[in-house]
Amino acid sequence: MLDPSSSEEESDEGLEEESRDVLAAAGGSQRAPPAPAREGRREAPGRAGGGGGAARPGSPSPSVLSEGRDEPERQLDEEQERRIRLQLYVFVVRCIAYPFNAKQPTDMARRQQKLNKQQLQLLKERFQAFLNGETQIVADEAFCNAVRSYYEVFLKSDRVARMVQSGGCSANDFREVFKKNIEKRVRSLPEIDGLSKETVLSSWIAKYDAIYRGEEDLCKQPNRMALSAVSELILSKEQLYEMFQQILGIKKLEHQLLYNACQLDNADEQAAQIRRELDGRLQLAEKMAKERKFPKFIAKEMENMYIEELRSSVNLLMANLESLPVSKGGPEFKLQKLKRSQNSAFLDIGDENEIQLSKSDVVLSFTLEIVIMEVQGLKSVAPNRIVYCTMEVEGGEKLQTDQAEASRPQWGTQGDFTTTHPRPVVKVKLFTESTGVLALEDKELGRVILYPTSNSSKSAELHRMMVPKSSQDSDLKIKLAVRMDKPPHMKHSGYLYALGQKVWKRWKKRYFVLVQVSQYTFAMCSYREKKSEPQELMQLEGYTVDYTDPHPGLQGGQMFFNAVKEGDTVIFASDDEQDRILWVQAMYRATGQSYKPVPAIQTQKVNPKGGTLHAGAQLHADRFQKHGMDEFISASPCKLDHAFLFRILQRQTLDHRLNDSYSCLGWFSPGQVFVLDEYCARYGVRGCHRHLCYLTELMEHSESGAVVDPTLLHYSFAFCASHVHGSRPDGIGTVSMEEKDRFEEIKERLSFLLENQISHFRYCFPFGRPEGALKATLSLLERVLMKDIATPIPAEEVKKVVRKCLEKAALINYTRLTEYAKIEGQVTLFCFVFDTETMSQASPARKLEDVLHLAELCIEVLQQNEEHHAEGREAFAWWPDLLAEHAEKFWALFTVDMDTALEAQPQDSWDSFPLFQLLNNFLRNDTLLCNGKFHKHLQEIFVPLVVRYVDLMESSIAQSIHRGFEQETWQPVNNGSATSEDLFWKLDALQMFVFDLHWPEQEFAHHLEQRLKLMASDMIEACVKRTRTAFELKLQKASKTTDLRIPASVCTMLNVLVDAKKQSTKLCALDGGQEQQYHSKIDDLIDSTVKEIISMLVSKFVAVLEGVLSKLSRYDEGTFFSSILSFTVKAAAKYVDVPKPGMDLADTYIMFVRQNQDILREKVNEEMYIEKLFDQWYSSSMKVICVWLADRLDLQLHIYQLKTLIKIVKKTYRDFRLQGVLEGTLNSKTYDTLHRRLTVEEATASVSEGGLQGITMKDSDEEEEEG
Repeated sequence: MLDPSSSEEESDEGLEEESRDVLAAAGGSQRAPPAPAREGRREAPGRAGGGGGAARPGSPSPSVLSEGRDEPERQLDEEQERRIRLQLYVFVVRCIAYPFNAKQPTDMARRQQKLNKQQLQLLKERFQAFLNGETQIVADEAFCNAVRSYYEVFLKSDRVARMVQSGGCSANDFREVFKKNIEKRVRSLPEIDGLSKETVLSSWIAKYDAIYRGEEDLCKQPNRMALSAVSELILSKEQLYEMFQQILGIKKLEHQLLYNACQLDNADEQAAQIRRELDGRLQLAEKMAKERKFPKFIAKEMENMYIEELRSSVNLLMANLESLPVSKGGPEFKLQKLKRSQNSAFLDIGDENEIQLSKSDVVLSFTLEIVIMEVQGLKSVAPNRIVYCTMEVEGGEKLQTDQAEASRPQWGTQGDFTTTHPRPVVKVKLFTESTGVLALEDKELGRVILYPTSNSSKSAELHRMMVPKSSQDSDLKIKLAVRMDKPPHMKHSGYLYALGQKVWKRWKKRYFVLVQVSQYTFAMCSYREKKSEPQELMQLEGYTVDYTDPHPGLQGGQMFFNAVKEGDTVIFASDDEQDRILWVQAMYRATGQSYKPVPAIQTQKVNPKGGTLHAGAQLHADRFQKHGMDEFISASPCKLDHAFLFRILQRQTLDHRLNDSYSCLGWFSPGQVFVLDEYCARYGVRGCHRHLCYLTELMEHSESGAVVDPTLLHYSFAFCASHVHGSRPDGIGTVSMEEKDRFEEIKERLSFLLENQISHFRYCFPFGRPEGALKATLSLLERVLMKDIATPIPAEEVKKVVRKCLEKAALINYTRLTEYAKIEGQVTLFCFVFDTETMSQASPARKLEDVLHLAELCIEVLQQNEEHHAEGREAFAWWPDLLAEHAEKFWALFTVDMDTALEAQPQDSWDSFPLFQLLNNFLRNDTLLCNGKFHKHLQEIFVPLVVRYVDLMESSIAQSIHRGFEQETWQPVNNGSATSEDLFWKLDALQMFVFDLHWPEQEFAHHLEQRLKLMASDMIEACVKRTRTAFELKLQKASKTTDLRIPASVCTMLNVLVDAKKQSTKLCALDGGQEQQYHSKIDDLIDSTVKEIISMLVSKFVAVLEGVLSKLSRYDEGTFFSSILSFTVKAAAKYVDVPKPGMDLADTYIMFVRQNQDILREKVNEEMYIEKLFDQWYSSSMKVICVWLADRLDLQLHIYQLKTLIKIVKKTYRDFRLQGVLEGTLNSKTYDTLHRRLTVEEATASVSEGGLQGITMKDSDEEEEEG
């Protein structure tokens, strides 16, 4: 992440000088080039050199070393580095073998398994499969939405990919991010009776786990666990040995040789070694005090204090050693060991963990085939005599061949046998039948005894038979084949010389069989003849086999090889080279060792340039072939620079730790902590030096992109700060100048690192991971900024530094965001990658689209900051304020792009309003950003646009009203006409648009609302007036006869007024507090207009009724027309049957009333207006009839008039009652007067005319069906 500073290069030079001293002290060659330790740390040792793999884990790049050097020098450098690691490993294994100061901690937090890129890709595929419905997991829409958001925002994020690549991300981190995401979603869900939100949360987490696992069978656990997979557990000694073999790149064979040479299994020897080391340290302290050669301290008086510290530390170690119990097994190494089933990868774990084989475990089963072909040289019996052969495997059954004549003794008979003897005895005998009467047995002519093995020839061979002394068959031979099959678990066999410490303690020739007992267990067994169980056996588990040179003191055998293990060495010898190669190859496969033995002849072929090698390197190569490790074992620890050695050890251990399968964040495993603690205590490594080196390594890894826990940095920094400032955290009161100078350098470097991490907080701590890391980083920064450990730094100074970091963060985040948008192929408009040509070519719509997408990304970034990085408030209360300032800086950068895009928009273009809504909806809900600098700038830009938009909309609506009513056809459209629907939709859409803006400034928002309400009132008023005018014109053209039917257009006009009444309540209402205040002007106008329209309609209906009554007036008594009509009817009635006047007039009027009632009822939308209309219509009709009758009080009604009026009144009453006219209106005084008059007239007519032919006023208020 950061470039190394010059101080690192200087420290490299220091390391090189130190490495020369270390090599010289270790007894190395005269010329000791520097070990390339700094370059070597970049490559993980865990990858470069496993247990017995390449000898140079973390070795430098050849291109770096070979520049300006020749091949021999490069090889010498590699050899020097290897020797340093071997010397360091000697000290490490001594610490592991006999610890007396430290123990493995059991209270360390368990680290989680890290995720790699392949697992991340697999996770993406599983979640994508779930979203595509390709899994069997049942989920509701809310959960699917949560998973989709998690997939799009988190799993597909490049920040997550970088975190996974850095090795700082575990499955638990993924789960916690999902849990945090769904907690907000579940809280926002509505309450469901009987289902708590905790239950929903648990169910969602369970479904997440099911998606995460996929189709994996969790019941299947691997039988073998790699070392990195158990590193979090408490490890046994053997596991610690193997771990540090990998860390330091030590071969298994080298470890075994060192183990034996150091006598690590001998507790007495280890205790004696410690006593010698402690005595040497005391002598070194006395020598230093005598010669007055001290390190440079910050104060002169610290020199004597330093000597006392050395003595005190040695005395403490002596006391620790003295406190250990003296026992055969040495100190109690109470470390929890893994079960064998979980530790099958570690076969070299010592006798205490081995499964001891018994002799019965290696019993073999062989199949023998004996084929007897013929006998030659048989002379002692007559040719016609019968002969046959018998065959047997000693200890088993006996078989016989067919009979044959002595002249032709041939058989080809096969006998099959089974035996458990690796060295069986096969006996074949030749018999002839006895001819004597008293003979009980056949006569034996000869026999042969064979000792076959699985390596014997399988072809038929002639064997000389042993014959009785008196036999004439001196040259008797038998031709037979013995085939002894090799069992599958018998890997090799043959004769070898052997000498061991525990088995085969005498050097002699034995028959050996290499037996495979199980997949991981092999045994080397020696057998005697006719024995099924081995005489002696040796398990090969943990041994390393290799070729060796001849041993002059051993007689017998020509070609030597050995098997080496901690505490044991077995020497073997064969009679020829080929046999030795076969044995070594078989045992090499059986031991499973990583080191592959190479014969001496082949070794020379591997190094074709051997003649050009430096003499010292060639000498060491020869000594290595002789397994010479004496110089490393005999090196005096007191004469070596353990500060330098520990720095290498800790660096290599940290590299190994960061490359194992756990997301350690820089924390060592318990076993690694134990070894490092023991090393520091035993060899006097100062605590400040240890933590300064640790800080340096952690910072280098952090600068390289690895995720390091800031809490770990805090612990080490606090220790060093306390030490340098005299707080003596570990009892050490002396402070060297080197420690102080290094601390100041590290403090400055750490401050820069922390500030850089805070500036990149979105990328160093993506989605708030690791948990609490940002909080810990801020706390550590405060600690680093302190002048000393006692004086707290003012909060304003910390705030100033953090503010500066967050200002940088705004620039970094916005720059990367625009780059991301550019990669996405969305945005062509950038503040920091400004391209004038591209800008000029992009259309205004494209620019606006780009900046809108950019705004969405900006909002997403700030929301994630608030969601995942708000933990800073736990460290400092002012963190939210600085985060708000960071957001303002972030928006200020966005302002440049936004203003550029808006300036490019054409005049009177309203496509930019979605941008305002998007930004305003985010800003107004943030208490710290609402009406902030950017928010106010946003309002200033859009105020003129809003005002202009409202002005234009007002003009447009007014024009649409004018044009619409001029061209209006009054066809019904929804609740009104086309013009009214368009008007009300535009007014509502305009108000909703302005409302959706949620203008943050209250005064302007109130002004907009008031203006829109007034505009709506004016527009509706114009609509109502134009509708009334059109209604009046339409009604004037309507007929005044009973043919009148209300046109649909008239109903539509009435509906327009009804809809205007409803819309005015919504469009013209002002929020005046608790009560809704309306514009009374528009309400009064609508009410009065409706009243006038109803009156005009009633007047039209009444005019039709008056026309009917005018026709009835022609029958009035005393009129000229009435006299003529009566005379004509009476005269004609004498001669013909004259039809009486019918009820056509009444029926026509009644039909007129009913059809218009139905039209109004069907097409007018407001029931209240229909009821008012019907009330007035009924009342006016009755009043007109009553007035007409009142004008004829002195006249008797004509029979036709009476019958017509009775029917009209009666039907009108009934029809209006059916339409819902109330009883009070129906039975008014006018109706009562009318009813009495018609009843009297009816009675009069009954007397004078003899009745009305069924027409009567009786029961006129009852509903009945009449024709």
